[in-house]
Amino acid sequence: MSFGAHHAPAHPSAQAAAADASASTRHRWLPAGGEGLRYRLGVAARAAAALFGGYAVAALAGAALALYLPGPRSETALTGALASFAVYAGAAMWTFAARSAARAWGGLLLASAVLGLLVWLRYAATGAAGGAA
Repeated sequence: MSFGAHHAPAHPSAQAAAADASASTRHRWLPAGGEGLRYRLGVAARAAAALFGGYAVAALAGAALALYLPGPRSETALTGALASFAVYAGAAMWTFAARSAARAWGGLLLASAVLGLLVWLRYAATGAAGGAA
């Protein structure tokens, strides 16, 4: 004895509504049309920006702090390394707070360029030996 045999078939309008609903979505996670895909690609671009761009900003910020802070080299290097963790977390959060993935990438590239220029200027001023300036 099957359970479905005792129930009346669904009303034709209910069947049509179910067919329309299944036609409007290809998958639960990807609605029909480009909007769902656009959203997911935007999140993926922000995640890549947070991972790679955030790492670049954090590494350059740590290097800049180590080069520009006064004090013994070992202490400034440690301070720069510890501060880079906070910079990385802040950069990652900022990528998801930005209006768009393009703005997130642009902001991280700008910050990386400024920090990279600062590191390069200090490195060029002190030479390869890295003496105090």
